[in-house]
Amino acid sequence: MVIVANFSIGHTGFIDAQGQASGPLPSFACDSAVLVDMYRDMVLTRLFDKKAVALQRTGQLGTFPSAIGAEAIGVGLASAMRPEDVLLPSYRDHAAQMVRGVSMTEILLYWAGDERGSNFAVPRHDFPNCVPIASQVCHAAGAAYACKLRREPRVTVCMTGDGATSKGDFYEGMNLAGVWQAPLVMVISNNQWAISLPRRAQTAAATLAQKAIAAGIDGLQVDGNDVVAVRYAAQQALDKARSGGGPSLIEAITYRLSDHTTADDASRYRDAAEVQHQWLREPITRLRNYLARLGAWDKDKEICLHQECADRVEQAVADFLQTPPPGVDAMFDHLYAALPRSLEHQRDMARRQPAPAAHGTGHG
Repeated sequence: MVIVANFSIGHTGFIDAQGQASGPLPSFACDSAVLVDMYRDMVLTRLFDKKAVALQRTGQLGTFPSAIGAEAIGVGLASAMRPEDVLLPSYRDHAAQMVRGVSMTEILLYWAGDERGSNFAVPRHDFPNCVPIASQVCHAAGAAYACKLRREPRVTVCMTGDGATSKGDFYEGMNLAGVWQAPLVMVISNNQWAISLPRRAQTAAATLAQKAIAAGIDGLQVDGNDVVAVRYAAQQALDKARSGGGPSLIEAITYRLSDHTTADDASRYRDAAEVQHQWLREPITRLRNYLARLGAWDKDKEICLHQECADRVEQAVADFLQTPPPGVDAMFDHLYAALPRSLEHQRDMARRQPAPAAHGTGHG
């Protein structure tokens, strides 16, 4: 037998679970102000996340997917992107969306069933949340190829969970991106659970990053709880794609510290000791400990930051609750150029129903 090819998957990490540097850091991470900005974004995401869950529990919001524990992936990735790049998020990627400029009020509107929450005021070219598993990978391959055909110096970034890598859309989109050498960066948030199915029951592959090999593109693995590692790997992949080097796949290792969504109870299928252990590795405490070791963070700064973030979250919630609900016609407006008779009948029935007075009513 002759070996015709060899492959390997590298793992990148800079700050360990105790908040200590394991070696030299990338140049951007030598500026503590940059790290503090990323820390602020992660804290804001977590406070917003907790508030959104509380809104759902009190019947003021629809089902919500918490991102607690995965803040470093969204913040690290989005902080490396340029404004003109294109993000295709999954439903748990509000950390990246917020860094990109999507407002917390828009995110709350979306999860209240108001499609105006997908009409982002700032990242106008970013795609809305994708709830179907992995279908956004195909969209991303097409969007990235369009950028290439137009000779635009933009990169398309697609975010998925580990469960998405078991779907056909994932392989189809990744394969086309490889064939077309499209400027695409795919990021897998490997949080170890696809709803109640553990990672080990999803695939026999040693890593999810190695799935890129079959598509002829680069695959690498990072510590997804290390925001420095995520940003560094994302920057490398973005630069390569922007310069014509083609797509990359990044597997970011993390852990879902929350339920899958507010409709789930993870305690029914997950060991409490495992979750408790993973809390020792979560990204926010890790970066705070590192900043404290640098002398760039202390208790007073922490108190001020939490107050600042809490105020921003409360203002976003107030704006959401004060937003008048859309009219019933909104759900029919963008389906057809000429509405079929059967849907006209449904619209007429809907118009006869009493409209809710405000957001925050009628959701459970």
